[in-house]
Amino acid sequence: MKKFLLAACAASFAFAAQAQTTEFSVVQGTATKKCTIVDKKPTVTTTTVVGDGVYRTRTEPETAMKTVKICTTN
Repeated sequence: MKKFLLAACAASFAFAAQAQTTEFSVVQGTATKKCTIVDKKPTVTTTTVVGDGVYRTRTEPETAMKTVKICTTN
């Protein structure tokens, strides 16, 4: 029984790792007005997504953050 449970846990972790894709976004804190890059889609109302939305690599939002007017004025 323990072997079966261990195998099921290992399979579920492997499946979750495959299904997970990394997406980056540039967000601005509503209180601080500071822009940051996050690797998960924001689900809280204390941040606002700025720029073009979702990026596939980390370098894309880093470049975009330099050109977004909201982020460069702070």
